[in-house]
Amino acid sequence: MDTTSAGARARPAPEAVRGRLPLLDVLRGTAILGTLATNIWVFTAPGAEMSLLSGSVQLVDVRGVLSDPSAGAAAEALMRFAANGKFLALLTLLFGAGLAVQFGSAARRGRRWPGRYTWRALFLFVEGTVHFILVFAWDVLMGYAVASLVAAWVLTRSARVRSAVMWGAGALHAAVMGLLTWALAAAPTAAAGSGPSPEVVRLYAEGAYTEQVAARLQNAAVLRIEPVLTFFLLLFLFLAGVRLLRAGAFDPGPAGAALRTRLLAWGLGAGVPLNAATTLAGDAFFLVDRYVAAPVVALGLVGLVGTLLDRSGGDGSGPLSRPLACLGRTALTGYVLQNVLATVLCYGFGLGLASRLAGSGPWWVIGLWAGICLFLLAGSVLWLRRFDQGPLEALQKAVLNRIPERERSAGARVSR
Repeated sequence: MDTTSAGARARPAPEAVRGRLPLLDVLRGTAILGTLATNIWVFTAPGAEMSLLSGSVQLVDVRGVLSDPSAGAAAEALMRFAANGKFLALLTLLFGAGLAVQFGSAARRGRRWPGRYTWRALFLFVEGTVHFILVFAWDVLMGYAVASLVAAWVLTRSARVRSAVMWGAGALHAAVMGLLTWALAAAPTAAAGSGPSPEVVRLYAEGAYTEQVAARLQNAAVLRIEPVLTFFLLLFLFLAGVRLLRAGAFDPGPAGAALRTRLLAWGLGAGVPLNAATTLAGDAFFLVDRYVAAPVVALGLVGLVGTLLDRSGGDGSGPLSRPLACLGRTALTGYVLQNVLATVLCYGFGLGLASRLAGSGPWWVIGLWAGICLFLLAGSVLWLRRFDQGPLEALQKAVLNRIPERERSAGARVSR
């Protein structure tokens, strides 16, 4: 096969399914709420987003329960452990599955690939950049946009090439995390950090909104380090999501249910003990804990949520699954909105809850997370009663639809 240039016409593939898959929407909604379960501890910490640079905020500190065995400390430790990295990995898997759905849609319509998707990725990168500057320093959308372009190209290759790229990316990621962990273990004092400076604490407790925006811009290089360090993980999980979709892991019916049962058994059976071990191993193993063990657990979450949905009918119309599915259908809006709400509620330019309630224990943080979750679930249900898409999803569609068809379909034919 002779490729005449960078693009290729999409070919029909097993993932070219018609209609929505309820499990995908339910999983997306679950992942959105789960990412907030990690980020809420960042929003409420002294120094907020910048505190992670000093190492003063531990996303997981199960060992702290030993020194403070109270119910609040136990609940905080459990929530941190359950959320850290798992739902981010789950969201990434689902993004890959969504990429496969778009590839299938292009194939059914005879459109070239990645043609139009290139514009979608560019728009996502712009959205992520705006989100990073104006809302939250640890945005994931920019990294998704870049890695998805590579994954989109890989989808036009043979099954052997796709498999080689997926497993090669996974091996490279594991090697990078291993080397960085070795470096952290060799310098435990440096890894521990010294805490945020008084200036950083003041910035988020009392500072103006424009000051916080300026701080993100001034520290952009280091604040954008996560998607750089995890590029190979993003690529691996995108392609793993493609493989899961093509294998039928999100399909209704007995074949899909059997695959989900296997994911549940292997993902949680192997992932949870590994995750517990890396958590208890100490701060030096933070990278392995969040970026190696947690993605294994994410596979188990696909199986767990899928199995629960199967037992409730599988159509996503239950009292809990329906709001989750609605949030999943508006996932981009929900992701950005939860961060906007958290900043307004926690930072000094808004209600300043983080400084006002500092030192009062973890229950208010857990309650804040639950309150935002309920708002997002109820809001998405009400919104979709009148509209077909979330606001940001509709904006993206409107902008892309203004691109002339000849540009949206741009891409080279493949001579066979």
